[in-house]
Amino acid sequence: MRKNNDAVTIDDFAALYEKYGPMVLRRCRFLLKDEEKALDAMQDVFVRILEKRTTISSVCSSLFYTVATRVCLNKIRADKIRSGPSVENLVIEIADNVTANHEEVADTSALLDVIFSETKEDTREMAVLHYVDGYTLEETAEKMNMSVSGVRKRLSVLRTKALACVTMVTAVFYGFANIGRR
Repeated sequence: MRKNNDAVTIDDFAALYEKYGPMVLRRCRFLLKDEEKALDAMQDVFVRILEKRTTISSVCSSLFYTVATRVCLNKIRADKIRSGPSVENLVIEIADNVTANHEEVADTSALLDVIFSETKEDTREMAVLHYVDGYTLEETAEKMNMSVSGVRKRLSVLRTKALACVTMVTAVFYGFANIGRR
């Protein structure tokens, strides 16, 4: 073991472990909040430094502190990714949502069919570009090879028709709801 003014070389693993081990463990405990994970991370820190020993010219506490921080943050990130919902739970949840939303999707589809009935196909495309995809009026006009005022007019007519349909559906719904209350 070569020591100069308490300096430890990269080749003396035991001295490195003795000198920097406690600091690395404290850092890992602080970040991971779990003794077992902290011990594993500490071992990983020393393994990483030993793997890079040919490219490291000297060691200091800031090197170990930085490597410990990165190792711990990577472990935290990896744990978050692994702790996501299981595939089985996702499949069950998707199946439940499909069943629950089926009626709503059918109702929405029927309403959209009424709104878009007797409407030009490119008006429907305009509505999707502007309202669903988030294109501006200028971008929509460019995609449709129309003027901005033409797009604005068609969307305005479509919006008026949609409001009339929604008003009619609401009136019918409340009419049915009030039939049993007489």
